Amino acid sequence: MYLLNSLRTRRRRLGVVAAATGLLAALLTAAPAVATPDPGDANTTPQRVSKSESAETRTAIANGEIPAPDEVVHSDNIEHLVNIPKDALPGTNSDLAFQGKYAYAGNYDGFRIFDISNPKAPKTVSQVLCPGSQNDVSVSGNLLFLSTDSSRSDDSCSSTPQPASVKSSWEGMKVFDISDKKNPKYVAAVETNCGSHTHSLVPHGRNVYIYVSSYSPSPSFPDCQPPHDGISIVKVPRDAPEKAAVVNFAVLFPGDGPDGGGNPGAPTNPGVSKTTGCHDITVLPSKDLAAGACMGDGILMSIKDPEHPKVIDQVQDNVNFAFWHSATFNQTAKKVVFTDELGGGGAATCNAAVGPNRGADGIYDIVGKGDQRKLVFRGYFKIPRHQADTENCVAHNGSLIPVEGRDIMVQAWYQGGVSVWDFTDSTKPKEIGYFERGPLTTDRLTVGGSWSAYYYNGYIYSNDIAKGFDVLKLSDRRTDPAREIHLDQLNVQTQPDYFD
Repeated sequence: MYLLNSLRTRRRRLGVVAAATGLLAALLTAAPAVATPDPGDANTTPQRVSKSESAETRTAIANGEIPAPDEVVHSDNIEHLVNIPKDALPGTNSDLAFQGKYAYAGNYDGFRIFDISNPKAPKTVSQVLCPGSQNDVSVSGNLLFLSTDSSRSDDSCSSTPQPASVKSSWEGMKVFDISDKKNPKYVAAVETNCGSHTHSLVPHGRNVYIYVSSYSPSPSFPDCQPPHDGISIVKVPRDAPEKAAVVNFAVLFPGDGPDGGGNPGAPTNPGVSKTTGCHDITVLPSKDLAAGACMGDGILMSIKDPEHPKVIDQVQDNVNFAFWHSATFNQTAKKVVFTDELGGGGAATCNAAVGPNRGADGIYDIVGKGDQRKLVFRGYFKIPRHQADTENCVAHNGSLIPVEGRDIMVQAWYQGGVSVWDFTDSTKPKEIGYFERGPLTTDRLTVGGSWSAYYYNGYIYSNDIAKGFDVLKLSDRRTDPAREIHLDQLNVQTQPDYFD
């Protein structure tokens, strides 16, 4: 049992006073709050908090109950090796992908390639300017895929914002040739309905399929019409990526009404997001399975036929989940961890007032066989460290740490930092390590913190929205066996079979 390097986790008392106005007030009511998906999609202008909350934050810092602004704290089993600040791309840092000795870091202004052959001293290889929220990134062979989920004037990297109500506006998938890491080349673009908020790769022989997740249609958007109750599927020939094209729109929530068959949201389910598409899908190719986090629903899918995924179970949590955000399988495909992005990543939800079951992870066991498999709820996990009311904090992107016989993952929590936690017992998950910084500000809520935190070949890599690229080293007898596992590539939404 390791010792925390601080007693802050036991003493924190922040967050008990509800905010008086705005989004924070909604989040602290008895019912779940409607989520605003991801900070880049909403107004990220810092929001002032009440004088009492600001004073409470400063007092807690003075008393050593939370870290001071920019102060780094962590458990004894985690070492902070290095931080690489943002450089030529000043926008919001987003998702990460890995291949060999390289890390690919998304940013709302483009993407950055790091050489991580020495994790203690990553080197920037190139930075590509190609604006478009949210620029989630993945790689396969010599191809890099980039999601664009903001309406642009055209599909070029010099496009400008243009309303989605204009028919000529573009959003979707971009494809780059990265055979020369110092000079990536933009080779293809595929427009998809409602853009591409996130995407997941399904390798299949000489092709790569892309499951494109997007949502929030409107009758006024020519290329994003309701009900939008499924996902776009793009087929990319590896040898001819310029021929990439949409081959199917897979309806996942069929229904007779105008809104399809997903969660109707309010007023039927107050505070729950209406399902109009998916936020994120994680595929497990070795098991022909996928798990979808789809706004108001969690789903389990068979992907034996990658062009025609089939939903085999659908679940809802209309008490504690506001926005089903992402999914992670355990290695044996007997469990799925779903995240709830309460407040859309732009609100302070890691406090006593919101409590331990909202803005958390939901752990589901997979029971049964074949197409009769069901998702069965077992428990919630949320970081036990209360954050200030000036810190956006909620469950976000993470990955498995490959330890055979145990279920352990690392996860980003925005300004809640990076958490390592064990869910081997689905009903009794527990944190076993953490890393975080103090609040960006003490007088207003400012969006920042770790967007993605992933384990890759012995180290944890985190892409911090405001602070840049962090590398952490985890040393713990429970996770040390993972150092023996080395991958050639990691796109977290395409989970590998670590022990095959």
